[in-house]
Amino acid sequence: MKRLIFILMALLSYGILRAETLKSPDGNIVLDFELDNGVPVYKVDYKGRPVIKESKLGLELKSGKNLTDGFRLAGSETSTFDETWKPVWGEVKEIRNHYNELEVTLEQPSTDRRMIIRFRVFDDGVGFRYEFPDQPNLDYFVIKEEKTQFAMAGGHTAFWLPGDYDTQEYSTVTSKLSEIRGLMNEAITPNSSQTPFSPTGVQTALMMKTDDGLYINLHEAALVDYSCMSLDLDDKNMIFESHLTPDALGDKGYMQTPAKSPWRTIIVSDDARDILASKMTLNLNEPCVYEDTSWIKPTKYIGVWWEMITGKSTWAYTDLPHVKLDLVDYSRLTPNGRHAANTEHVKEYIDFAAEHGFDAVLVEGWNIGWEDWIGKSKDYVFDFITPYPDFDVEEIERYAKSKGVKMIMHHETSGSVRNYERHMEKAYQFMNDHGYDAVKSGYVGDIIPRGEHHYGQWMVNHYLYALTEAAKHKIMVNAHEAVRPTGLSRTYPNLIGNESARGTEYESFGGNNPDHTTILPFTRLIGGPMDYTPGIFETDISKLNPDNHSYVRSTLARQRHLYDPVRQHHRPHPVRHHHADLQQPEVQLRRLLVLGAAADRRHACDHCLHRFRFPG
Repeated sequence: MKRLIFILMALLSYGILRAETLKSPDGNIVLDFELDNGVPVYKVDYKGRPVIKESKLGLELKSGKNLTDGFRLAGSETSTFDETWKPVWGEVKEIRNHYNELEVTLEQPSTDRRMIIRFRVFDDGVGFRYEFPDQPNLDYFVIKEEKTQFAMAGGHTAFWLPGDYDTQEYSTVTSKLSEIRGLMNEAITPNSSQTPFSPTGVQTALMMKTDDGLYINLHEAALVDYSCMSLDLDDKNMIFESHLTPDALGDKGYMQTPAKSPWRTIIVSDDARDILASKMTLNLNEPCVYEDTSWIKPTKYIGVWWEMITGKSTWAYTDLPHVKLDLVDYSRLTPNGRHAANTEHVKEYIDFAAEHGFDAVLVEGWNIGWEDWIGKSKDYVFDFITPYPDFDVEEIERYAKSKGVKMIMHHETSGSVRNYERHMEKAYQFMNDHGYDAVKSGYVGDIIPRGEHHYGQWMVNHYLYALTEAAKHKIMVNAHEAVRPTGLSRTYPNLIGNESARGTEYESFGGNNPDHTTILPFTRLIGGPMDYTPGIFETDISKLNPDNHSYVRSTLARQRHLYDPVRQHHRPHPVRHHHADLQQPEVQLRRLLVLGAAADRRHACDHCLHRFRFPG
């Protein structure tokens, strides 16, 4: 008997038999964790049905022993948390944050290192992350790859985008997991900056449906000081493994303890509406860090933008093939006559906004530098404070104020992030000086510093830097081409919206698939609101630009629903465009507004069944 007890104790100390089980508050979700010969392994069931089969956890390091095996269990703690908090803005007034937690501390005896894996199980899913305490033998380390697995229980139907380090502006593909490889080449369509990484790589949030009716969503939450995670599929065994975005050197994360990874999230239900209703992504983010949030106010606005997208007008003031900002004198140049962001034309937009109840007007192309802004890998491309000669900043400020309309700033970086950071303080102060309290930022094109990617750790840190610097000036941010959101709007609520997906602009480039906007709520919108820029009244683009034969695959009723999505039941949706053509009959706008008034009090879940149906 003593010999048996000794053997059992030895096995437990080396992590062979010890297992931990954690259930959701309602008992429907069961998480099991164990060490299998020193390798961390977990699995997840929902109502007795497998969601994630046994899957390995850990990280591969650039140097030294990997944090993937050789562990023993040093300790574990469980706890329960239940609170209700109020978001600064959003779909609901209050959010319940209720979960059971398991904290597992692992020791690697061969290196004398410790790693914590923290699991939280909610009624709607599971979140887990890696934590690295401050310790003598693990202070600085470089991640070669994160080795988190998500083993599927079958060849599910997936709603996926090609894995890419630089863009999410692809059409969603619906297929079986086994079909991803064969469909990948066709799914990768041209973009101004793109870096696909694998014939079976996909992006998150990834939505899936099982043959027996489970809905599974894989994503991440609280992406801070870490590379964005995509997923690479082993399509023989149906196992997804995390794939982090590399930097210019190929490294995937520079860490200093104490440190932690983002949360890896698994939302699951047998009712698709529960995926939309989930607040788990927000709940896994930290509470708001700002004491005063009175300046953060969701806004409805129109924009001087669509006419340039269609080719009717231009962003640039001249037709010069290239300019140097420190040498050019625009006052001596001949304008092209098609520059949209001129004072008189912008006043028409302001009048339109005032008449029809919009809060603000966005103006793109107001500042110098647009002549050669794209595709040149140009460092000093904009200064963000100098207007073209035909855009009178002071007069626009005065006129908009007289009409009770706010102006929204536009900061396109052309991917030259180093240049933007050099000018950021002056650009934000310029906004304060001229009455702007919100900015649409853009990151079109390859990133400078060259070799960095839109979704790498360096850029993730930049997006947060731009956000926190904006907060010092009480400025709200709507970032386009940035990394897709992961619920950070809870912590930094001046992140009022993102694009980070294929939006309305593609309606002028050949059109979006009819089902595109019915899938987005289950994928892109899991992490936060999208600036989809709806509000197109004229569906025949050739009527705006005879040389553009694209057709908007939509109706007025559909545009109304995109403008005020059903997911926004309690409050207006944060920062949305309304690209009304000022030439269109007023009756169309009034029909749209009447539809909006009639639909205000419908219940979100009633719409979900009609807006989106999974195959089968």
